[in-house]
Amino acid sequence: MAGITNMAFRLLCREFGARHSEDAGGLYVGEMVTTRALVEDHKESWRLVTMGEKETPRSIQLYGVDPATVGRAVSMVLERDKADHIDLNFGCPVPKVTRRGGGGVLPWKTELFTMIVRAAVKAAGDVPVTVKTRMGVDEDHLTYRDAGLIAQEVGAAAIALHGRTVKQHYSGQADWEAIADLKQTVTGIPVLGNGDIWSAEDALRMIEQTGADGVVVGRGCQGRPWLFADLAAAFSGSDERVQPTLGDVARTLRRHAELLTEFYEDEGRGLRDLRKHVAWYFKGYPVGGEARQGLAAMESLEDLDAKLAALDWDAPYPGAPAEGPRGRSGHSRRAAVPDGWMDSRELSPEHRERLHEAELDTSGG
Repeated sequence: MAGITNMAFRLLCREFGARHSEDAGGLYVGEMVTTRALVEDHKESWRLVTMGEKETPRSIQLYGVDPATVGRAVSMVLERDKADHIDLNFGCPVPKVTRRGGGGVLPWKTELFTMIVRAAVKAAGDVPVTVKTRMGVDEDHLTYRDAGLIAQEVGAAAIALHGRTVKQHYSGQADWEAIADLKQTVTGIPVLGNGDIWSAEDALRMIEQTGADGVVVGRGCQGRPWLFADLAAAFSGSDERVQPTLGDVARTLRRHAELLTEFYEDEGRGLRDLRKHVAWYFKGYPVGGEARQGLAAMESLEDLDAKLAALDWDAPYPGAPAEGPRGRSGHSRRAAVPDGWMDSRELSPEHRERLHEAELDTSGG
C-alpha cells in the first residue's frame, strides 16, 4: 500500500470507520518507511511517519533488514513522539527487494528475523510492535509458523499473516487455511488475517473460518474508503452497509482531493497523486472512458469540480460490479532470491555483506 495510505487517505478511511465506532473502527497504518531512511534523517521519510492531530492511535509501518538499524529507527521514532504502535513489514514480494534478501524472503533466515523483531520490541518498550508476514517464499519453503512463534517469543504484540507466498505475489486466492493453522500454532498473542478482504462479509467469513482475532485490509479499500464503515458495522453486529450512489462517490473523491491538497500543501501535487485512485473509485459505475480519462488528467480543484458535475450523480450503487478484487494482482512466478539464499536458514557472510541493498528501494506487501 506504499503510495496509497498517506495521511489524506488514512483520514478519509478513518472518517468512514468512525461512523460506527468511537475508535474509528481499528488501526489505520501509515505507508511503509525504511528504517535506514529514518536513521539517515531523510526529510521525506520523517514526513511520512508524521501523523495528523486526528490520527489516534498513531500506527506506523517500518521495514528494515539490519537489527541495529531497526532498533535505532524505532528509538528515534519514539524519541520524537511519532507513534503509538509500530508494525514491521516482512511481506514485500517485489523482485527488486527479494532478490537482495529483503521483504517476504527475509523470514527464511530465522536468526536474522529473530534479531530484527527483538531489536524493535526492545527499543519500543511499552509501545506495541506487531509483525506482518507472508506464508513463505513458496509452497516448499514456508516460514509463517516459525515467524509467528518467534514473534510471540520475543514479545511482539500480534502477528498478521497474508495468506499468499512471495511466489504468488497478489495472484490467485489467499490461503485462509494457513491463517487458521497459524492461529492454532501461535496461542500467546493475537493472530490477524490478511488477504482477499473485499467486503465486510469477507471479514466475517475469515474470522469464522480461521478463528483469527482480527483482519488486516489492504487492496480491498482502494477506491472504497467506506469499507471501514461496513467493517465497523459488521463487527458491531449491524447489517447496515454503505452503498454509495455515483454522487456519493463523487463527493468522496472530492473530499480525498481536499485532503491530499492539505497533505502536500500543493494542489497540483495532490491532484496528481489522486489520479491513480480514479479507476478504483468508479469501478462498476456508469462512467465512460472519456470521462475517466478526463478525471485522470485533472489539473485543478476547479477542473475536478467541473468534470465531476458532468457525471450522473443520481446513478445508483451498481452492486457486484463495484465490488470484489481491485488493485494489482499479476501472476504467480518464481520468487527472486539471492544465489544460494535457500540453501540454509542461516545468513552467510556473503549474503550479510550485501543485505543492505534490500533496503535501498522498497515497496509494501
